[in-house]
Amino acid sequence: MAELDFFDALKAIANNPAARGLEDDAAVVEIGGETLVLTHDTLVQGVHVREDEDPADIAWKLVAVNLSDLAAKGAEPVGVLVSHMLGTGDDRFVAGLREVLDEYSTPLLGGDTVRADGRRVWGCTAIGRATHTPVPDRRGARSGEAIYVTGALGRAMLGISDRDSGSVNDLAYRRPRPLLTVGHKLVPHVGAMMDVSDGLLLDCWRMARASGLGFALESGAIPVADRDRFDECIRWGDDYQLLFTAPVSAELPVPAARIGMVEGAQPFLSLDGRILDPEDGLGYRH
Repeated sequence: MAELDFFDALKAIANNPAARGLEDDAAVVEIGGETLVLTHDTLVQGVHVREDEDPADIAWKLVAVNLSDLAAKGAEPVGVLVSHMLGTGDDRFVAGLREVLDEYSTPLLGGDTVRADGRRVWGCTAIGRATHTPVPDRRGARSGEAIYVTGALGRAMLGISDRDSGSVNDLAYRRPRPLLTVGHKLVPHVGAMMDVSDGLLLDCWRMARASGLGFALESGAIPVADRDRFDECIRWGDDYQLLFTAPVSAELPVPAARIGMVEGAQPFLSLDGRILDPEDGLGYRH
């Protein structure tokens, strides 16, 4: 079954309002006067991380990409649950896990371990507490708002060929940094917000489709790590910058590049006035 077909099948059964129609990066649950944000991501050896990736870096990335989803909701971490497939370098995985949890003051609450043949797989569920309500939603963009991104795109892509150098690009790939503080500051000001994990173009399309509106982007305004590889930078992904919409008049509390406008009354994505086909390689798909 194709990914989108499987997703549609899941939407038919995810009918609790907390699931947000499976159109968002996280579920939002009201419990006892608290608003909790829950998200889950999986990493697969040779797909999301290199075959010979240091397990310490895998553990860091596993937690960081989940915390990035919390950042996009303006949530503060309550804790994580981690699943680990046992194999070589388990001690390194534990070391990396300790590092990332200490860095972001996030408790380990539980998880699971398994042993099996084949590619290794890791999973993480992150739980956060909303710092502002309503919690931003991919569906929250409004016509006439501006579209922003918090930083340069493409650093992780460049980091693939700059392995273990300790450069900004290398660390962007191996040890992404979730923008939790930035998300907390932005959340009162935004319409829609998500992190850029699968490429700017694809994630813009997802937000446009969820909001039922058009996203008109300007290439000259999009910050990228390498202008000569612009097309790759806006498609490759693993950026974990925050993508959001906000009123043009908003006084934003953090630096962000205004990259386009929300327009129209139906979903579309355009770049410099040219309509892009959602099926034409906008970004990473499973």
